[in-house]
Amino acid sequence: MRIRTAGVVAVLGLALAASGCGGSGSDKPAAKESSKATGGKLVIWADDKRTAALKPFAEAFGKENGVTVEVQAVSKDLQTNFVTASQQGSGPDVVVGAHDWIGNLVQNGAIDPVQLAADQKSAFNEVAIKAVTFNGQLYGVPYATENVALIRNTELAPEAPKTIEELVETGKKLKAEKKASEILCLQSGQNGDAYHIYPLYTSGGGYLFGTAANGDYDPKDLGVGKPESIAAFQKIAKLGEKGDGALKRSITGENSIATFTGKKCAFLVSGPWAIADAKKADIKYDISPVPGFAGGKEAQPFVGVQAFYVAAKGQNKALAQEFVTNYVTKPDLAVALYQAEPRPPALTAAFDQVKGEDPDLAKFQEAGKNGQVLPAIPAMAAIWDPFGKAEAAIIGGADPATTITAAGKTIAGQIK
Repeated sequence: MRIRTAGVVAVLGLALAASGCGGSGSDKPAAKESSKATGGKLVIWADDKRTAALKPFAEAFGKENGVTVEVQAVSKDLQTNFVTASQQGSGPDVVVGAHDWIGNLVQNGAIDPVQLAADQKSAFNEVAIKAVTFNGQLYGVPYATENVALIRNTELAPEAPKTIEELVETGKKLKAEKKASEILCLQSGQNGDAYHIYPLYTSGGGYLFGTAANGDYDPKDLGVGKPESIAAFQKIAKLGEKGDGALKRSITGENSIATFTGKKCAFLVSGPWAIADAKKADIKYDISPVPGFAGGKEAQPFVGVQAFYVAAKGQNKALAQEFVTNYVTKPDLAVALYQAEPRPPALTAAFDQVKGEDPDLAKFQEAGKNGQVLPAIPAMAAIWDPFGKAEAAIIGGADPATTITAAGKTIAGQIK
């Protein structure tokens, strides 16, 4: 594990306002009891990009509260390293990461619930709050939402395709005219990519988990290996290497965006993180929902949320609760995080503040408005590898029925 300290601040002797830790069911304001002890230390773990964006705000929080703040970059396997460090008592006070970590983190006793007042919760995108709620409790404070959409080069494809078949037709025409070398840039690689293929999987009728009466995902209702998933992958197979050639294992997470910005394909399925590269390459682009199969269901992308979590075994939990509940909820921090990496802010006031200068935000939000919240239940961890490898095999020409049925059995075995 490589950890780099991005910022350390120790100033002033102001009393710290610390919030109590509690469940999210209460509508009482986050508690703010003045601590008589001055000083203290807050350690925050994040990935490289977020570490750089957080540094000035961590410094400001330190100055305002008379504490030392360290923002440490964990460059690899952040979730795994956090769980391990938590169990060893050497972890941070706050960690920044994806909402689908929650089930695993709660199962390992690594994070505490956070308490937001009713007016604080209502200030966030409703889907974002839903994403960080697990077993009826709020476990994180969201700061950004994200989902994939179809990003297209408007010089090559002026009109947004209404179906995936229409997209393939346009892509083939561009290839025949030698204006592009690929029909579609949707990353798969040799191990597949469940996240990026998911819109097509849902359009084909597939699902991962059913839902319980309360709306939570039900790990006992596994959709992978069911007839719906076989039907979905039979459609996906027709787009693969032995079919239309729109889906290829040679398109990976490392080259999909670069292939698009290099004007080798007109269509890219990706998220807000791809836009900076498109702008840098001076690509004229537009954003629309990922199109589904003709006559199929709506293509539903996963909706992911980035959030701040309070470590259950941190050394300064009161300070962590204060930072997460009463500082992360400020629009200026949300705007700064957006400026560092343009993902739609989860805080409505911040979203409204930046949407006027960035029309892409509304387009990504529109593309994800009917998306599905990425499951945060622990069983989701069993999905990624078998599902992805089955996807890659099917794209390469393997039989959809036997391949996805086998993947379903592997996943079911891991969940049990």
